[in-house]
Amino acid sequence: MALVQENIQYIHRLIKQSITESQEMMNTNIHFELDLHERTIRSEEKLKHQKEFMLTRIAQIEKRFEQVEKRLEQIDKQLKK
Repeated sequence: MALVQENIQYIHRLIKQSITESQEMMNTNIHFELDLHERTIRSEEKLKHQKEFMLTRIAQIEKRFEQVEKRLEQIDKQLKK
């Protein structure tokens, strides 16, 4: 009878240990998912800022090309005179 009681206690300990480990694992998974979510948001924000910066730079480059074209047209007119 003592052996059966020892087995029951051993099984109880294993069940408690398993429950504790599964709860710790869930907490770890939740923290990991939250961390991934935060990192994703930060990455998306950085990409948004990068896109805005690139669009601004492209607009500036286009303006500069227009200025260069106008200047070249002026030079061309002067040379044709």
